[in-house]
Amino acid sequence: MITMSEVSKVYHNGSVALADVSVEIGKGDFVFVVGPSGAGKSTFIKLIFREELPTSGRLVVNGRNVVAMTAAEVPYLRRGLGIVFQDYRLLPNKTVFDNVAFAMQVIEASRREMQKRVHNVLELVGLRHKLRTYPSELSGGEQQRVAIARAIINNPVVVIADEPTGNLDPDTSWEITKVFDRINKAGTTIVMATHDKTVVDAMKKRVIAIEKGRIVRDQVKGAYGYED
Repeated sequence: MITMSEVSKVYHNGSVALADVSVEIGKGDFVFVVGPSGAGKSTFIKLIFREELPTSGRLVVNGRNVVAMTAAEVPYLRRGLGIVFQDYRLLPNKTVFDNVAFAMQVIEASRREMQKRVHNVLELVGLRHKLRTYPSELSGGEQQRVAIARAIINNPVVVIADEPTGNLDPDTSWEITKVFDRINKAGTTIVMATHDKTVVDAMKKRVIAIEKGRIVRDQVKGAYGYED
């Protein structure tokens, strides 16, 4: 699914975000990316969906060479990915249904297919009863569920999440993580950058720890390993 080979990212100001990172993430993996603030986690995530480009190294995502692709090819890469952010990024003037359906409009899905699929993914995230609700009428946890539904509506092979529980209370964070776990058990690869020690320790999934731009730990059934 994802192969990084000696990937480095150096920003224009000389800041080294990643240094010689090599890692493989396979189909169906659930990976937590952890580490101190400023360690390089967000850069790691952004490289996968080509919001950033490596300075050097090789990066292949879902069979596509991310480094070599043209700007015109990027949307096709992203169609195979679901992306979830900390700040939800919902359209405030659209209902829950329309926020989720928007991702299907981009690929010109039929209205009938859209109706069926949106109902199914909202059922998966526990929000089918909120179809006609607007984001301002939802709690933070509910808004994040909508964001997850939107991310998975087109059946991505990989879901990438950057601090998806960062704005949520512990109970809600756990509920959101269980949604990701259900998606993973259906066969989708999950890569999640997080500071949520409680969730990481409880889930016992693969943990990749990054410090000062380098992978210092890659454990199956790992723990968070830091005190916040």
